[in-house]
Amino acid sequence: MHSLSHDHIGTRIARLRRAHHLTQRELSELANVPISTLTKVEQGVIPASPHVIGACARAMRVDVASVQGQPYADELRADELDVLIRPIREALDVYDLGADPEVQPRRPEELHREAEQLCADVRGGEIKSVASRVAGLIEEGTTAAHTVQTREGWLTLASLYRSAYDVAAKLGYPDLAQLALARLDWAAQRASDAVLGGMYHYLRALTYLREGKYRTGSRLVRLGLSTLEAAAPSRERRVVTGQLHLGAAVMAGRAHDADQAHVHLGEAEQIAAETGEAMQVHWLAFGPTNVGVHRISVLAELDQYGEAVEAADRMRIVAGWPKSRTSHHYAEVARSLLWTGDLDRSFQHLVEARKAAPQQAKYHPTIRETYAGLEAARRRLPDNFLSYGSWLGPAPAR
Repeated sequence: MHSLSHDHIGTRIARLRRAHHLTQRELSELANVPISTLTKVEQGVIPASPHVIGACARAMRVDVASVQGQPYADELRADELDVLIRPIREALDVYDLGADPEVQPRRPEELHREAEQLCADVRGGEIKSVASRVAGLIEEGTTAAHTVQTREGWLTLASLYRSAYDVAAKLGYPDLAQLALARLDWAAQRASDAVLGGMYHYLRALTYLREGKYRTGSRLVRLGLSTLEAAAPSRERRVVTGQLHLGAAVMAGRAHDADQAHVHLGEAEQIAAETGEAMQVHWLAFGPTNVGVHRISVLAELDQYGEAVEAADRMRIVAGWPKSRTSHHYAEVARSLLWTGDLDRSFQHLVEARKAAPQQAKYHPTIRETYAGLEAARRRLPDNFLSYGSWLGPAPAR
């Protein structure tokens, strides 16, 4: 049996629970999680849903990262990704020092193209490539923006900060992700761009979503929608508005507020009918496909796993949809299939998630937790199942 299941999220919840001198029943009551669910999660029989993770973290007053066990330090080191984090942090730290006389930036249009390529590569799942390039580009973009003092220069720098956020968030560095967001907001204010301001609040809300702090996340969504009202009417504004509603829908789903979740999904669906597929508008992949994918996620967050699987079976991903989003979608469906007891199809969806974006999939907590649940549920494992676990690597000890 592969070692991945020996330190799954459930074991960390149990360890933290004991450290807080709580029985399973006491934690169940504090977190408002059924004791049968908590028991199975701790045993690794079923994967811990984001709702359960957030509820247990809040009940024990620890951050979600303590429960999830990220970052995966050993794997990041083996993949030579950990050495790329420090330069990003250093590049983010010199935002207000003005132009660096030792940096010779390229022309603004070249830097803009590079920033757009970073966004495209993140959506393509090329995390290591982006992580290796973003720090140097931020240094160039910082000097260029301070030198030319134009709206376009600040927008390019804001885009580079957004890519730094994407890398940090996907690799499990929440403090670095928040720092990158603060820099994005700083650049957006200098560009006087209300749509980018709305984007900032959306991305910031996602950090609170990951932390299980849904009330604060919902307040940020409302602030984002309010900020967008200051922008001139445009397709770009509608796309970001729609994406904020999708974020709010998942937020409400994790809080088990079904009515609010469906209200926000309805708003997003109306906007998507107007905009059509808008995959490259701020690289949000907004459109009817993203609404459909989020609807499946919301059903899963509401513990309606059968309905989520049925919706996924009807779902068709459009050609050219970002590989990173496709991989995340397969991971979500794999979790729902595990809950419905369809183990073979669950594993096949994990395989599809890896095919779509292997670098992202390797560090995706839902994939690791679903794999651990599958491993606990099966006595005889096929060779490719075990090799998948070897590819993921052992989960970190906490």
